[in-house]
Amino acid sequence: MSRDPLTTVIALRRSLWLAAGLLVLAAPGMAGAQTTPAPASSSATTDMGSMPGMDMRPMSGMSMPASAAQPSVGATKAGKHHRKPAAKPAQHMPGMSHGATDAMSGMAHDAMPAMASPARPASNAGMEGMGQHAMPDMHPDTAKTTGQDAMPGMGGMPHDAGTPAATTMGPMQGGKPSADARSPDYSDGVDYGSMRDMDMRDNAPLGMLLFDQLEAFHGKDSHGQAWTVQGWYGNDNDKLWLRSEGERSRGGIENGDVEALWSHAVATFWDVQLGVRQELGDGPSRHWAAFGIQGLAPYGFDLEATGYIGPSGRTAARLRAEYELLFTQRLILQPEFEVNAYGQSDPARRLGGGLSDARFGLRLRYEIRREFAPYVGVVWTRRFGGTADFARDDRQAIFDRQWVAGIRIWF
Repeated sequence: MSRDPLTTVIALRRSLWLAAGLLVLAAPGMAGAQTTPAPASSSATTDMGSMPGMDMRPMSGMSMPASAAQPSVGATKAGKHHRKPAAKPAQHMPGMSHGATDAMSGMAHDAMPAMASPARPASNAGMEGMGQHAMPDMHPDTAKTTGQDAMPGMGGMPHDAGTPAATTMGPMQGGKPSADARSPDYSDGVDYGSMRDMDMRDNAPLGMLLFDQLEAFHGKDSHGQAWTVQGWYGNDNDKLWLRSEGERSRGGIENGDVEALWSHAVATFWDVQLGVRQELGDGPSRHWAAFGIQGLAPYGFDLEATGYIGPSGRTAARLRAEYELLFTQRLILQPEFEVNAYGQSDPARRLGGGLSDARFGLRLRYEIRREFAPYVGVVWTRRFGGTADFARDDRQAIFDRQWVAGIRIWF
């Protein structure tokens, strides 16, 4: 459908008049906007003379080229459809070189440290010497009151190039602790109390007396009583050990010995021992210097290995091992093995040189209490070498089996 030419011309003329009226109405508002400082996010240039409180003297010699992407002032004026060839040069400021004045003419609002955009972080964020240039969008009067002493104890932080010199950063930690700081051992000055057995260092002296075997025996050729006693007193590192074992028959002590040893821990579950031994029973009394090792072997075997040195070149050795096999928490089977050897013969005590005798026993006990347990068992004894010869001469058995019954007590 064709349109009348006259109608088309009238419509175009109305559109032109309407556009011209809108431009005239908008011109006063846009012209007044040029005298108001642009917001922080604006890309328009700002007249440096309209910034109150801005001291340009510290910026002497600074060269800050204008942004090429910013339009000139004349391009924003209403009713003008052409761009000015160049921006008007900025007036010369006292204390500033002409080159710096020319560079400031095209300086954008977001290029000034004190008027930085909120999205752009301040590069000269020295907290100790915080001033006007350290906090963006701060009012000049407020910035003047914020000095170097406003925030004591805050070390400086690194600055970007072109900003004031950085303040030396202080140490982050160190020095002496405060008066209310916790002590290194968490005791807070509270010493060990006077309550007994409350030494938290687990090094208090303790003691124990154990009658491991206190029994009566009955064998093929003899019957009587026997004992094996040991006790100790001391701490985890050093103890005084007392040990004694022997037999009594025919109305007197047939053979026995007493040992006093100093025991020192050298490893986990192992002690070395040094002391003396005194023999009891028939024949002359012998004195020995004793040394050895005692401890808990793997799989729970209690071991004692002791060597002896006596006068006139006499030597002896004893090895003893025992184990506890728990059928229940109270019913326990205790195997025991002991062997003795001597370096030379001692006819006065009816002992031969070399391997002298060996003993193996089984004792089954029931612990009515942990400190008190009756038991029954059987012991086999075998004599060897010269000791066996002395036994034959005395009409004693070389191999003997004894039934035993007794109690085990410890304190």
